[in-house]
Amino acid sequence: MFWVSESRGRSFVLNTDEFDPPLSVIYLESAASLFRTDGARLESYSLFMDKKRILASLVVFVILAVLFYLQYRHWQTFDWGTFWAQTHRINKIRVLRGIALIYIAYVLRAIRWKIFLQPVRPEVKATQLVSPTLVGFTGLALLGRAGEFIRPYLIARRTDLPFSSQLAAWAVERIFDVGAFTVLIVLAIFLPSGLPDIPHPEYYVRFREGGFLLIGLVAALTVGAIIVRRSGEAVASWVEQKFGHLSANLGHRLAQKVREFGAGLNTIHSPLSMLWLILVSVGMWYIIALSYQEVTHSYDVPSLEIPVSQLLILMGASMLGSMLQLPAVGGGSQMATIAALSSVFDVPPEMAASCGILLWLVTFAAVIPSGLILAHHERLSLRKLSEESHKAEEQDLLGDAS
Repeated sequence: MFWVSESRGRSFVLNTDEFDPPLSVIYLESAASLFRTDGARLESYSLFMDKKRILASLVVFVILAVLFYLQYRHWQTFDWGTFWAQTHRINKIRVLRGIALIYIAYVLRAIRWKIFLQPVRPEVKATQLVSPTLVGFTGLALLGRAGEFIRPYLIARRTDLPFSSQLAAWAVERIFDVGAFTVLIVLAIFLPSGLPDIPHPEYYVRFREGGFLLIGLVAALTVGAIIVRRSGEAVASWVEQKFGHLSANLGHRLAQKVREFGAGLNTIHSPLSMLWLILVSVGMWYIIALSYQEVTHSYDVPSLEIPVSQLLILMGASMLGSMLQLPAVGGGSQMATIAALSSVFDVPPEMAASCGILLWLVTFAAVIPSGLILAHHERLSLRKLSEESHKAEEQDLLGDAS
């Protein structure tokens, strides 16, 4: 008689006729103990991660509350009547055009992921990835960082690929986003009608320094990516050894991220695919900039007639502010955008607040209706997908640690 068991991709085969019955019993009890131990570890790890997320949300809430209070102190003469008047006078057609441009950017994200899948799933079409993209960004908008893995998790399910492989592609995608934005901001720095022409030229020096820092960051990421692609396992082992003395779990997690990133780089299978990824990424971020232009110009006031090259400042502020976000309501992105409009472009407080909120609604929250419709049509629960995606990541970490 043969007994076969499988755990974390490893199979065990025993011919119980060759052993005494007690040995079979011992084996079965050991296997059961293994599964119980893994379950306990995963449950404990999940509880730890939930506490971390709650604590992170509380910290973000406190920081945003302090920033909001400081803004209130600064804007004690804020006129709510003017705020609502400015909000109601916008050109709604231009706002709708801005939303349409954002949806085009989501389609370009799906096309970019199709390029990532080309080596392993060439038959997958970009149209099949639009739905997971919209649902994924809806989860991110409603759940905050708890929903950030929904998109790679859904794509992994749809394409029958390991979640870790799509998590790796998601990590590489971040590099292309940073690189594409850097290309645009560098062009804006050196264009005569770009950043040098802002209402407060004294800020230009700071923005130029920030642009050079971004260039250095992208250069460092590029060099790091080349090293990881050529010697990924050696780099992961070095990272695990270097940080393992601080915390065994920290060292392992960092090493695993390096391995995932290296696996993601393997999705770039040729110079042609690299070229397409760069072109799609730059084009996507330029379209997002055009969406910003549609929203700001919808107010039809001179202070918001900002050219695309200068709107990159607002995009950068929004991205920095998004690091302090609360689920469903945002917070950091709007506040950073409002502050940039007021201090850099001399937009009155009421109009800056209105425009900052509208920009967030168009570029971040406009995906929610279509995402919820698709999720309902496909019988998907965003909260359940979020939990499953984080558990899948935790299982990968625990499996590799064993």
